[in-house]
Amino acid sequence: MVLVLGGSEITEHDDFLVVRTPANPTYWWGNFVLFSDPVGSGELPARMERYDAELPDSEHVAWGIDSTDGSVGDEGELTGAGFEISRDTVLTATALTPPSRPVDATIRVLDQVDDWDQLLRLRLDSHQDNEHYTREFEEGKVAEARALAGTGSATWYGAFTGDLLRSALGLVADGNGLGRYQNVETHPDARRRGLAGALVHHAGQAALDAGAHTLVIVADPEYHAIGLYRALGFTDGETQVQLTRPPAHISG
Repeated sequence: MVLVLGGSEITEHDDFLVVRTPANPTYWWGNFVLFSDPVGSGELPARMERYDAELPDSEHVAWGIDSTDGSVGDEGELTGAGFEISRDTVLTATALTPPSRPVDATIRVLDQVDDWDQLLRLRLDSHQDNEHYTREFEEGKVAEARALAGTGSATWYGAFTGDLLRSALGLVADGNGLGRYQNVETHPDARRRGLAGALVHHAGQAALDAGAHTLVIVADPEYHAIGLYRALGFTDGETQVQLTRPPAHISG
């Protein structure tokens, strides 16, 4: 839903689909293959052949597995071939619990030119130690966010201290009752102040008031933010699986 609304191209085959994002070719999860089944023993070469045929110019390899329980198949074969396996928890909510503490910040929609410039700086500062998040990638993601907001398919919210953006997120709606959170970010100097929780609640409540019936957010089960989402009323649903093999200049 989010990728299509953002301009990505989806090609469906019998047992897999291909996602392409021409505007941001270095975005791994905008240029990937989603397989319907886990990768069984001995199937890796055939899967790689399909991927290379569909995305021949891709320096990275990114595969999703359309399972709900975290199954990927032959993990030993996959990791031996250089794949990194990640599993995230998909959480949903139909109502929200207010945060337990107030925050000293102004929360509002990002709707000014400088807001988007600040969003780029926030993302760059938040990911400065992660070489996967290049400036080119971040500029593409902010451009996508701004375009989605411009079409009315999404709203981006920020928590400001004075005029300075300290935390931000997006909420994409499909018009049929589903609201999907995107890119919850807080500047390293402003973490642990309750800003992200206040933003998640504010944005989600606005979506529910506008007619959404289900809110969806994805979180790393090992990261502290998942506890924040649960405290706001989100419950664990299923497990999302991603398999990545970074470009040679990153993986070595």
